[in-house]
Amino acid sequence: MRIVFFGCDDFAAVSLKRLVDDGHTLAALVTQPDKPQGRGLHVAYSATKELALRLSLDVFQPVELKDEVVTARLRGYNADVFVVVAYGKFLPPEVLGIPKYFCVNVHPSLLPRYRGAAPVNWAVINGDTRTGITLIRMNASMDGGDILAQEEYPLPEDISSSSLREQLAVSGANMLAELLPRIPAGEFHCRKQDSSLATRAPKLHKELGHIQWTDAAKKIHDLVRGTQPWPGAYTFLKGDLLKVLDAAPCDAAASGVAGEIVELHKDGFCVQAGDRAVLVRRVHPAGGKAMDARSFLAGHKLTLGERLGSP
Repeated sequence: MRIVFFGCDDFAAVSLKRLVDDGHTLAALVTQPDKPQGRGLHVAYSATKELALRLSLDVFQPVELKDEVVTARLRGYNADVFVVVAYGKFLPPEVLGIPKYFCVNVHPSLLPRYRGAAPVNWAVINGDTRTGITLIRMNASMDGGDILAQEEYPLPEDISSSSLREQLAVSGANMLAELLPRIPAGEFHCRKQDSSLATRAPKLHKELGHIQWTDAAKKIHDLVRGTQPWPGAYTFLKGDLLKVLDAAPCDAAASGVAGEIVELHKDGFCVQAGDRAVLVRRVHPAGGKAMDARSFLAGHKLTLGERLGSP
């Protein structure tokens, strides 16, 4: 098939690579404009653009999709389908109607659950035990199109959102590879979403990662897992920011007030939460590097009764 691919990040790059490997004709990659990143504000390419350049694909980076010049260029690609994976922008009706067949979106959730920008993170943050991939025939509503295919997977209680995204990226690419050859012959079935069951997965924000030690230990564990790689879960120790990279509920020998260090453990240190303790196993101190909590303890003399919390 002749495809125009819309996508930006590493999740999208997995599907883009699979389409090329399967022999589809990639007429173009549409990705968002390059943006300065980091302290030096160096211009960084999206993961899909880096891949497209290595594969000598045409790269198109429009600022606004509703522009007539943009839609004319998109029509000029004569695509059978538009494939959209983690593009980060709405496709307006004038773009949705361009391909010969329709626009397919790969969404990493069991739609209509978790419509929005961060479905993988919110599934982990909320402690879900199941997740999945949904392919939809796109319409003008956010993630509200008819379902073309859907697969469900268990969500392990110890997996991070980063690792889960990597797994779902491969699953989504596989599902896409199975669907596309069936489209020209009409060998697919659509079913409408039940919008009454829809939930939202909005963009994450930095403040979301601030650990509230009065929360239950499992909720803190899920927050640590679900905010990776950004914004990350964090607390404050002696006024300095301390990122918590790995933690799990535990049964400490002592109990204290929320945020109090109640046990120094061979694998880290235990902090009292709202119901039980949390074993902190890996951290990233301000101005330092990520390390296991045992190494952190070797250089930071923590004492029982010290409290973590706000600056």
